[in-house]
Amino acid sequence: MVPMDDSKDALVSQLSMAIRDISGYPECRNASKKMYNNLVRRVKLLSPLFEELKDSEEELDEEEVRGFESLKIALDSARELLRSINEGSKLFQALQMEKIAGDFQQVTEQIEEAMSRIPYDKLDISEEVREQIELVHAQFKRAKGRRDSPDLLLEMDLSIAQKDIDIDPSILKRLSEKLHLRTMNDLRKESLAIRDMVISCGEDLGDCIQTMSFLLQKLKDVVIGNPDKDTSESEKELIKHRSPTYERSCIQKWLDAGHKTCPKTQQTLLHTALTPNYVLKSLIALWCESNGIELPKRQGNCGDKKSGASGSDCDRAAINTLIDKLADGNLDQQRAAAGELRLLAKRNSDNRVFIAEAGAIPLLVELLSSVDSRTQEHAVTALLNLSIHEANKGNIVNSGAIPDIVDVLKNGSMEARENAAATLFSLSVVDENKVAIGAAGAIPVLIDLLCHGTPRGKKDAATAIFNLSIYQGNKVRAVRAGIVGPLMRLLRDSGGGMVDEALAILAILASHQEGKVAIGQAEPIPVLVEVIRTGSPRNRENAAAVLWSLCTGDVQYLRIVIELGGEEALKELSENGTERAKRKAGSVLELLQRVDVIQSP
Repeated sequence: MVPMDDSKDALVSQLSMAIRDISGYPECRNASKKMYNNLVRRVKLLSPLFEELKDSEEELDEEEVRGFESLKIALDSARELLRSINEGSKLFQALQMEKIAGDFQQVTEQIEEAMSRIPYDKLDISEEVREQIELVHAQFKRAKGRRDSPDLLLEMDLSIAQKDIDIDPSILKRLSEKLHLRTMNDLRKESLAIRDMVISCGEDLGDCIQTMSFLLQKLKDVVIGNPDKDTSESEKELIKHRSPTYERSCIQKWLDAGHKTCPKTQQTLLHTALTPNYVLKSLIALWCESNGIELPKRQGNCGDKKSGASGSDCDRAAINTLIDKLADGNLDQQRAAAGELRLLAKRNSDNRVFIAEAGAIPLLVELLSSVDSRTQEHAVTALLNLSIHEANKGNIVNSGAIPDIVDVLKNGSMEARENAAATLFSLSVVDENKVAIGAAGAIPVLIDLLCHGTPRGKKDAATAIFNLSIYQGNKVRAVRAGIVGPLMRLLRDSGGGMVDEALAILAILASHQEGKVAIGQAEPIPVLVEVIRTGSPRNRENAAAVLWSLCTGDVQYLRIVIELGGEEALKELSENGTERAKRKAGSVLELLQRVDVIQSP
């Protein structure tokens, strides 16, 4: 055994830091979005393991140290890949999507293989954390065996855009949206990213630089809406906006004079709240920079400083304006403001901090009860995005959000229900919230989503149920709400993509007496034996755990195992399974031997 000396403490701290860094990366908004976000989500779920290991006084043996060192190398690779995606050229990533997909696959395999080397059963961690890590390992195992389907429409659009001189504007519009190159500011950042690539890679990029430059110019034409080659992009936008664009002070004077109509069209205004034109401000800044002109100093409240998260003061002012609309606006204003805050909260951690500090959470909680379904969707999704920041979880719960989130889960649109389930999972990471969420009646509604939701909704529901069922009281709630039947249907549907989740939840429930009884009544032995014969390593392990719980103290299940010829599968698992699977299979075999002794003449 190796003592947990300073070097071992350092190893655990480094792993914890790597997970914290990865969890803090902003959401991806380009062609790599799905692979990037899935990797971040899975890695984040490893955090409780290392938080518990930090507090452990037990020793690590050489096998455990080697496993953690392998995981550190894998997480360092993941961190570097995510950083390059986050900071790199979006056009380059789209053009090199096959290679990047391979990079994500390699990192996924690296993490899964490292996790396979860690003997979780030997670690000084709680059963709840062990079960969560096993579920995460199962997710990595499943992801290792398959690649995400390519975006064929994106590939086709890129291929056409590279060949044609007169490109269909709809194709360029789709590329602009999918690559999130929608504004001049987006294009400026992309141009800088390409420049950095040229500096670092030089001639190694070959013809790729010409292709990216060509596409970037075409996308600029789309954003600007005028392909005139003799005028700079920023000048064209300024010319386009010269009329009818009015200064804020003039608009304010018009409104202060009592007018409720547009000065140009004479149409009645829906509201009189002023929203800054950030696109035009960005274009003006670009033009000033290109022409060596100093941008005029900001006036008014954009110069006020506040403590807390970083970010531009005008962004803070915009957030405050949006929050004012949440508080005092009409239904249309509230819907629009909640939608904007949803996107801002998704964008980065600074926004999550400042939006919460500015008082948005109680107002968003109020909107969970909105009669407008779209407003409700925006509100619950904004709270989901805000909950990513750990400190916000307590603020959300303290604002009385849990009953309202459960109500959205029950009565909202499908998108709102899915995001409500994801929000409950996020909040349930905090142990005391597991109790409150269960007491608020969330589990029966999550079971309904598990039965009738979209594939994504079922995954969200299963993840939330698994995490909530770590608390003993919620095991009982889940069983009494009838979860065993749906789980058995998912388990028997091998093509439904929910076998891993169903078995993981069943393994938790089987540790409780009521869960054990309910599972036994569902005639589970045949499917459990089949999984032990043919399933993935983690599924075989969980199936053996459920089987052991059922067979302990109940001879009838042992006889069914014998009738089905399950002994051979258990013997093979006891020799070649995971450490936990070996133990569980060995324990069931011991029980089977006792039955043989009893039945012998």
